[in-house]
Amino acid sequence: MDITTSFDPEALALPFYDDEHRRFAEEIGVWCDGHGPLWEAVRRMDPDEAGRRLVGMLGEDGWLATLDPHAAPHRLPGDLRALCLGREALAYAEDLADFAYSIQSLSATPIIRFGDAEQHKRYLPGMADGSIIGAFAVSEKQAGSDLAAVGLSARRVEGGGYVLNGGKAWIAHATIADLFVVIARTGDGPGPLGLTAFLVPADTPGVRVSERLEAVAPRSFGHLSFEDCRVPAEAVLGRPGRGFVIAADLLDRFRMTVGAAAVGFARRAADAALAHTRNRDAYGGTLFDLQLVKGSLADMEVRINAAELLVARAAWDCDRGSRGYARHSHIAKVHATEAAQDVVDAAVQLFGAAGVVKGGLPERLYRQIRSLRIYEGATDVLRLAIADALDVRRAALAG
Repeated sequence: MDITTSFDPEALALPFYDDEHRRFAEEIGVWCDGHGPLWEAVRRMDPDEAGRRLVGMLGEDGWLATLDPHAAPHRLPGDLRALCLGREALAYAEDLADFAYSIQSLSATPIIRFGDAEQHKRYLPGMADGSIIGAFAVSEKQAGSDLAAVGLSARRVEGGGYVLNGGKAWIAHATIADLFVVIARTGDGPGPLGLTAFLVPADTPGVRVSERLEAVAPRSFGHLSFEDCRVPAEAVLGRPGRGFVIAADLLDRFRMTVGAAAVGFARRAADAALAHTRNRDAYGGTLFDLQLVKGSLADMEVRINAAELLVARAAWDCDRGSRGYARHSHIAKVHATEAAQDVVDAAVQLFGAAGVVKGGLPERLYRQIRSLRIYEGATDVLRLAIADALDVRRAALAG
């Protein structure tokens, strides 16, 4: 099997993966390699235009098919390992493609896992074919990684339904979404006990994009405002008071996929750095002949290999139903994103002046990688969670 350069064939051969994952890796790798002109085109587009085009194309070409589990059988494995492989391949090829794929998957997953039959029927077919763009709205200016601090209110009203008031901040795909999965406070209990998840179509009166944001790496991004936004009781996802559980379940699953994207970015940076040093004349030979350069490239390879294994382990743990997968998901995200930042930074250094030219590959990767250490759980917050899990694990082993 001829795997494209976005994957390490030796890693794919490990028992973490099945043959269907290897076939999927080959197919999406070939697809990414064959869309070079598209990647060049979307980089020149407005982020909203690029986001719509990419979600539509991913849907049309079948890469989002698993978002509708009730559809006819399809060729894709619908598990976390496949999602991680997809993100790795797309991140290697183009940041915006990974962004579109990940946010659409992030938004559909809570509906798949907690939605009722009517919600499945109404939203999932469109999310799978790319005609309905989703966004997951949990963060607020005063509630980022602290889910229990969410303050957007959802007040019950006579006749059924809820009225939402407040705001959400830093929402991916906010400016192009057709559907928001919103975590709001219904007051059913203190802290995490008082949260409920809602499905809010973007054309619902009272919800709007209050501010468009320009991120370091361009993408569809913004703040949302909810002003007397009324939704029916049928908009509740799962049950009232279960919003924290839904959000935590989703983030635990998707943190490892952020690590997978980081592996894709890091591998692209390392491949580019290796090619550059082999072809750059210096000191009577090439840059690659210098011992310090070889040491830097070796460090990149070590970091990428470790990150790749941690991501695979976390995804395998989740797919087999391990109760402890969340801890491994946290570990994978922390290590992979931090390692990728180091790898990309080292690649910029090896490129020298060419590495800081705006629009060049090293410069693009340098901007793109930074946000991965923050979203879906900042590194420092996850380090605390990992440390807290040590006591729980130690107590369980002692018992």
